[in-house]
Formats: sequence, structure tokens, C-alpha cells
Amino acid sequence: MLIAPAYLSDPNFSRSVVLMIQHDGEGAFGVILNRPTGRSIADVWEEVRGNECDCRQEVHVGGPVTGPLVALHTEPALSEMAIVDGIYCTMSADKIEEIVSADRKLVRFYAGYSGWGGGQLESELSTGSWLTIEANANTVFRTPNDEIWAQATREASGSDTRRPFPPTSGADDPSWN
Repeated sequence: MLIAPAYLSDPNFSRSVVLMIQHDGEGAFGVILNRPTGRSIADVWEEVRGNECDCRQEVHVGGPVTGPLVALHTEPALSEMAIVDGIYCTMSADKIEEIVSADRKLVRFYAGYSGWGGGQLESELSTGSWLTIEANANTVFRTPNDEIWAQATREASGSDTRRPFPPTSGADDPSWN
């Protein structure tokens, strides 16, 4: 997972945690875990699939790049790829419809994604633009949206989230400077 440091000024990623779905020589993509839209699948399902559903799971903004609806879930039989143990990804409309119709509890939906071209993410990582931690199902499925960033930041930096950052960081909390 990528964690945006407090000083990251890009509004697309400010205080975000990105679960990496794929990363290879051609580029990388993932979804921002902690950007809820305030709309449920039921709110958008008719627009997406042309019929109604009762699923009340929230839709999240996966990132600034327009793309298919992405479902992260815990069921290998409905996955297109395994991310890490206990986290599976599906973008297939038919498989997502099956997930939605059963209104599963351990699922998160994302509209759009975060993407990097070949070498771009490596460059950002080498300059310290991101903190990193191992992905885990507990953070993805059980941590409330408003706690994901702080929890991931604590994990990435040890127990002290008030690490010194450059004075020009522009952090919202001056004590971070």
C-alpha cells in the first residue's frame, strides 16, 4: 500500500492510502482506499447496469483516472486476480453483479483508479513521495475510511506519526513541520 505523506500537495492523493493492484515494468495501478463518494452501489447501479439492486455498500473514488467499476472482496471464486492473502480484485461486470446481488459484507467498490506509467511510480518512491506498508485485509475491509490514513501512517513510520517533515511541506498541522 502507498501512503501519501502529510506534505504531499497533490489534491488527488492528499491523505490517501492506495492499494496497489498491479505493478510491473509497464506501469502500476491501484485504488485509493479512503475516498468515499457518499453514494451506494444501489444509488449508481441503474446507471451502470440498467437495473436496480439493493446493495448498500458505498462506492469510493479509486483515483483520478476514469475506469471500470472495481470490486475488492474476499472470495477467490469471484476474482480475476489475487492482490494478497484475503484480498481479491474483480472488474468483470458479470462477477461484480454476482457480488452485488448477494450484498456481501466484506467488499468495497471503486469508481476510477490511480495509475502510473512505466518507471513513474519507482521515481516517486525513490524521492520519498510515498510511504509504504504491506497490504492487509483488515485495513481494506475493516478500518473505517476516516481512520485508514492515520493508521497506515502510524504503521509506516512506527508509533510516532509526528515525524519531522521539511519546513516547506505545507502540512495542515504546523507541528508536522
